[in-house]
Amino acid sequence: MQLWMAFVAGAVLSWGAYGPALHQGRAGFPDRATASMRSLLCVGIAYFLVGVIVPSVTLWLQGKLEGFTGRGIAFSTAGGFLGALGAACIIWAFQNGGKPLYVMPLVFAGAPVVNALLTLATHPGEAKEVSPFLFVGIGLSAVGTWMVLRFLPA
Repeated sequence: MQLWMAFVAGAVLSWGAYGPALHQGRAGFPDRATASMRSLLCVGIAYFLVGVIVPSVTLWLQGKLEGFTGRGIAFSTAGGFLGALGAACIIWAFQNGGKPLYVMPLVFAGAPVVNALLTLATHPGEAKEVSPFLFVGIGLSAVGTWMVLRFLPA
């Protein structure tokens, strides 16, 4: 197994537990009117710890705090914003009656489809031709999501 695959497994496990953890966290706050914002604040603190403190200390210890570029900063910040916005949307879905058994399969089936289409649109030179199996996969993702949602326990 290549090292990158271990990190993919880490992301799958982390994000697979993400929705249920957020749902439980939000439910753990007694004031329903502010539970979502409290939950989002805790997510932000965790992002700060993992996304700001860890790389800052690592880069500082390596003596490599210089070398930032405008393009790198802009796109990386946009990616972070999109990740945080996704977390907020999941929390708001829970706030408005969504349950992890429904919300997360929709998110995790829809996100790869958006990723594939957006990547094709923004990196057209990397794909000489698009295999029709990409669209078969998109269809299978929709069918799989429907099956997960259809056959969830009541």
